[in-house]
Amino acid sequence: MTASERNSSGRVANAAETACAHQVAIDRLREALNGVLIGKSDTVEMVLACLLARGHLLFDDLPGLGKTTLAKAIAVAVGGAFARVQCTPDLLPSDITGFNVFNQKTREFEFREGPVFSDVLLADEINRATPRTQSALFEAMAERQVTIDRLTYRLSESFFVIATQNPVESHGAYPLPEAQLDRFAMKLRIGYPDAASELQMLAAQVAGLDRVGGQVREAVIDPEQLRKLQQHVTQMPVSRVVQEYLVALAQATRQHREVMLGLSPRGLITWQRVAQARAHLQGRDFVLPDDVQHVARPVLEVRLAGNFDGALQVVDEIVQSVPVPVSDTNRRGPRNE
Repeated sequence: MTASERNSSGRVANAAETACAHQVAIDRLREALNGVLIGKSDTVEMVLACLLARGHLLFDDLPGLGKTTLAKAIAVAVGGAFARVQCTPDLLPSDITGFNVFNQKTREFEFREGPVFSDVLLADEINRATPRTQSALFEAMAERQVTIDRLTYRLSESFFVIATQNPVESHGAYPLPEAQLDRFAMKLRIGYPDAASELQMLAAQVAGLDRVGGQVREAVIDPEQLRKLQQHVTQMPVSRVVQEYLVALAQATRQHREVMLGLSPRGLITWQRVAQARAHLQGRDFVLPDDVQHVARPVLEVRLAGNFDGALQVVDEIVQSVPVPVSDTNRRGPRNE
């Protein structure tokens, strides 16, 4: 065997070893979160895709469905710090970002970090915070940094925001404008569990357990592993055919008769990133049009604006209006459904 062949063989072996390690890490995360959010495996997959895509998540759902429990579980599972903010009209930007305090002993100002200096931040009922406070949070989401008194502070590389809003109660709320909604990678709804899952929850409560699978009590991966997973997703190749398909879909959102505000270039990049994450979760190192379609609803629903009530129906119409490309790339490798 020549030196070139040995090097090539070594690269293949290293790539296979890395892929195996990534799959093990993903399986651990998946198992941990499914043990907390019972009977909602599809939601867990979307949450994982959002996390690996380095996006932020908006839950538009009723109280008591497990959103806080899920956010805490993610923080513990990835070995990160968790923080929670209960948004109210009197919440100030400094309550989120942090503030300077004058130390009388040292005669100097000291910076006290706010909740954004965490790995997983739960912003509960974000639409109850004033627009000024919302803007402070969205700066942290977009730039992963905060600026206070002309000084810039970097946040965690894997900073992940899970925001919630109640779709029923609108009194005293400040609806998020479209420009701010575009900062989220996707919008999800957990929904009520089925009867079998609720029976399991009741049985677990009698047995003295908070959840059927128990709460996540220790990290299943470390922050460095999470960063490597996110980096791998970012660098996953996407064929020209799939990218042209994404562009055609984006243009279709801008041409739809009921859509006033179509997909922005930032939203298009986010859509590709989430599709890459979905492909990685399926055990592939390439993106299929099916990945693009699978994440279309949560990615588009949060950012399309127009005169319509059924956003999901409009998303389905847009996806169905663009022909699905067929190429050799689409037939690569086995499908892991």
